[in-house]
Amino acid sequence: MRVVIQRVKEASVAVDRQICGKIESGLLVLAGFEADDSAADLDWMAGKIIRLRLFADENGVMNRSVVEAGGEILAVSQFTLYASVKKGNRPSWNRAARGDVSQPLFEQFVAKLSADLGRPVATGIFGADMAVSLVNDGPVTVTIDSKAPE
Repeated sequence: MRVVIQRVKEASVAVDRQICGKIESGLLVLAGFEADDSAADLDWMAGKIIRLRLFADENGVMNRSVVEAGGEILAVSQFTLYASVKKGNRPSWNRAARGDVSQPLFEQFVAKLSADLGRPVATGIFGADMAVSLVNDGPVTVTIDSKAPE
């Protein structure tokens, strides 16, 4: 499982120009899945995201988690995080899980994030052509791979 996390002042996702998910201050989480991702990957990633200290404390130091900062989360499924550009100029998506595998993984991931956050997590519409808008705060952007944690 791979994610790109962006600390945002606001973010939204729309399908056919209709907003289907929106947050104020918090985290935008773009999430991609491989066919062999497991519940352990989802649990580890959700816990890591919830505990990441990406928000400023009273001294201006990034020392507070999204929970401590009272932030929200918008999660968007994005298979393109598994693009391979090793050969040629057209990306290959072979490592990305097919929709019938990744949709349940995404739903389980969102449920885990919601439980850990203590409130619902906003989302887009799985498999739809989505327009994501955001105001990156900082900018702060972090990438995490559950198979290669750094």
